[in-house]
Amino acid sequence: MITLIALLAIVGAMVIIWRASDGFETASEYLGRNLSDGVRGATINAIGSSMPELFTTLFGLILLGHVDNFAFGIGTTAGSAIFNGMIIPAVVIFAVIGFGIAKRVNVSKKVILRDGLSLVAAEFILIFLISGNTLYWWHGVILMLTYAAYVIIMLKTMTVSEESEDSDEDDEEGSQSNRGFLLSLLTLDLESLIIGQRELKSKNAWWLLIVAMLVIGAACIGLVEACEALAGEMGLAPYFIAVVLASAATSVPDTILSYRDAMDGQYDDAVANALGSNIFDICFALGFPLFLYTIVYGPIEMGAETVQNVAELRISLLILTSLAFIVYYFNKGMGRLQGLLLLAMYFIFTVFVFAKGYNFPWAVEFGELLNLKLNSFRSLIGI
Repeated sequence: MITLIALLAIVGAMVIIWRASDGFETASEYLGRNLSDGVRGATINAIGSSMPELFTTLFGLILLGHVDNFAFGIGTTAGSAIFNGMIIPAVVIFAVIGFGIAKRVNVSKKVILRDGLSLVAAEFILIFLISGNTLYWWHGVILMLTYAAYVIIMLKTMTVSEESEDSDEDDEEGSQSNRGFLLSLLTLDLESLIIGQRELKSKNAWWLLIVAMLVIGAACIGLVEACEALAGEMGLAPYFIAVVLASAATSVPDTILSYRDAMDGQYDDAVANALGSNIFDICFALGFPLFLYTIVYGPIEMGAETVQNVAELRISLLILTSLAFIVYYFNKGMGRLQGLLLLAMYFIFTVFVFAKGYNFPWAVEFGELLNLKLNSFRSLIGI
């Protein structure tokens, strides 16, 4: 019974996060309307759709920090990055082909190189930064600075928008929905509740952004509690639930945003959102909670099992990202075959995670092999 309630709570949190993220994305896209395509997807859209990962990591650390040693947060962000890299492009591919919009999804090689290589660089930094059993505040600072450097590069290399930066003449109109207050509240249509029939401007866009963040934060607290309860019922550490279920729940906004971009033919933004979200997840959604928690409570000490699980996840993330990069880049567009390959990789990863959680011999041996390879690589380069 508790398992069913926990699963329903996770689904409920997922729906609330999705609906609140719609409002957050409306506000963030308006506030970043002067950014060029591709850059907007990799920065504004990615940050807007990755707020759930940030809040889930933060509240997971606060609620479970004393027993989980940050594994839940790392599991959520890294698991979400894997979900974004495999599932979102696959959804985009099959949606575009299924609706007859195009036979293949063609993404700019420049976007793939820029965001793909930036993501791999961020993962290398994560691997070598979190290499011991103690996490300090400066680990979080380095991760946040890495994301800041990525954003600066995006802004420096973007194409200048034709829109006037400060003009309010081209402001989009607000929601023209005639829904009543009660219906809007029940469906969590934050745009209708806050903007209504008024014109969307910077002032009410900021209010929409703040309210959406509060709702997402509340839903993420419920998500963490539900994941902890489900883990207890399944006989697993919360970390393993975070890697698969919490990460998938927090990635719903990314998936929907990329789907919408793909339906509009904006394939660069659809993929850039997924890759940019991963960089945000790894650098800021992980770095900020780590910095905040360690400044207040001191360094985080991770046990031997946690260190091993986290190391396996980080090297799995790097391997899967590298394979996905090959799928993205070394093809003349992505079709059904590429979509199936991405889905297969995610399925294999999910099977490994649960098998490792239940200590299946083959999964334990494979995890030890990943750790061995990681340690050998560190020794090779002197870290």
